Amino acid sequence: MRFSGLYRHCHPLLFFSEYSIQMAMVQRRASARIRTMATAAPAATSSSPEPERDAETSTRKRKRVARTVKIIPSQLEAVDDDRDKLSSLSPSPSPPPKKPRKQRKTKVQKPKTKSKVEAVDDGDGDGKPETISPKKPRKPRASRPKPEPVYVIPDVERRETKFRGRLGYACLNTILRSKRPASEAVFCSRTCRIDSIKKNGMEWVKDLGKRNVQDLMILIQWNEDNVCVQTALKRRGVLTSVPSFAQKIRFLRISSEMFPFASHPIYGYSLDYCSDLLAQAGALANKYGHRITTHPGQFTQLGSPKPNVVENSIRELKYHCEMLDLMGIGKDGVMIIHGGGVYDDKPAALERIKTTIRGVLPQNVRERLVLENDELCYNAEDLLPICESLSVPLVFDYHHDALYPSTIPPSTIIQRANAIFARRGIRPKQHLSEPRPGAETLMERRAHADRCEKLPAELEMEGVAMDVDLMIEAKDKEQAVLQLYRVYGLEEVKHESLRPPNLNQSKETKGRKSNKKGKKGKGGEEEEGDAEEEGERGVGVDGVDEAQVVD
Repeated sequence: MRFSGLYRHCHPLLFFSEYSIQMAMVQRRASARIRTMATAAPAATSSSPEPERDAETSTRKRKRVARTVKIIPSQLEAVDDDRDKLSSLSPSPSPPPKKPRKQRKTKVQKPKTKSKVEAVDDGDGDGKPETISPKKPRKPRASRPKPEPVYVIPDVERRETKFRGRLGYACLNTILRSKRPASEAVFCSRTCRIDSIKKNGMEWVKDLGKRNVQDLMILIQWNEDNVCVQTALKRRGVLTSVPSFAQKIRFLRISSEMFPFASHPIYGYSLDYCSDLLAQAGALANKYGHRITTHPGQFTQLGSPKPNVVENSIRELKYHCEMLDLMGIGKDGVMIIHGGGVYDDKPAALERIKTTIRGVLPQNVRERLVLENDELCYNAEDLLPICESLSVPLVFDYHHDALYPSTIPPSTIIQRANAIFARRGIRPKQHLSEPRPGAETLMERRAHADRCEKLPAELEMEGVAMDVDLMIEAKDKEQAVLQLYRVYGLEEVKHESLRPPNLNQSKETKGRKSNKKGKKGKGGEEEEGDAEEEGERGVGVDGVDEAQVVD
């Protein structure tokens, strides 16, 4: 019931009656709101009074409501009384009952029996049950081996040659080395660091040497089996009879890391523990007529002015000589070294080399020693007088001669070098390599290309180099040899032994082994780096091998 404003002014009693009705409605709404809040909120226990902060908050809310609807203080007290009554009458909600946790059942392990036999009546009337054995569990299926990739081998440009010697490669077979899984890879250059020797002991490092010799026998057998027996030269009628040295890959340089740290002054050791395995490897090479040689690293410097460097060099040569002797390799198994450093006085260094060879080297080491011209310090013309005076053969390197040529023509140097080989009863030996495509500076041209495109012209000259052993120093190792076989028709090569060449060769190299860490295998052993093809394990200070310096 509502009244107009004029009527309220005229009748004050009616005005107060209307005001009382409105206040009652406000109180009812406030009580309903408080009742709702009391039901939703958890009831407070008598032992834990309401915190002061909550009381202040509720008081502020009530005053804010009073200001909105203009409730007098006496009515607020009535609202508080109603809230207290509601709190006492409404029961506090109890928390939901927790579900009882399920107890884990303890499994009783039954004793395992090897096999169960079930007795079943077979129905034949004899009263004897028939025993039925349980089915055997199926073995997990072995993963199928990945199929061999199919290689596209490009054709080569055919050429003619009068060369009748052997071609060989150095240290590593790329096909055997890249076999997968890695545990089946075959290589002869497992090495390590001194920290690994301290950690694992000498027997561990000696075992690396045994594994290298075992893989060497696999490598020799692969060289014998990789090409056909009948040569292309004989089939074409170029030669009426094929000499034994013209068949297959029967020329190999073994790694200097066959026995890690064998020549070290502290951690060195004798190879007698592996004499049986070495004898087996040598017998296999001699059976097939394979020539085995070595190339000690460039830290082997016989012309150093420091006595300790010369002692380390002689110790390294003794190690290589002992390895070849235990294998039973004949005099063709030579050890090739470079002249070393000039030490600001080349004539004096040459004289020290001559003195060391003649007066310091043991006789068995001297009989296997040969010198090689290099591209920086000593060309063939520098070493030839020493070789002729001491009857030490000279290995002519075509690549090094192109970078540091002599005033004497290569054909003349080769003839004089072959005369020394003949005087010693050793088959002549030469090295062939080519610079990488695009190489311009001397340092870039020193790096070896993946393969050699052609044989040098000197190999076609009668009485010069037609019948020598030629070591192919290329990154692709045996693939470089097989390509020359195909180009010149020296052998019928098995197609499955071929791999395509890399058409995008870079003129940059991966660096010397002494400047980078090798790849680590299980137990800490490492494999030799790319420098192994020349035996150049890296030159440290004063010609000492950095890999064998004791910390």
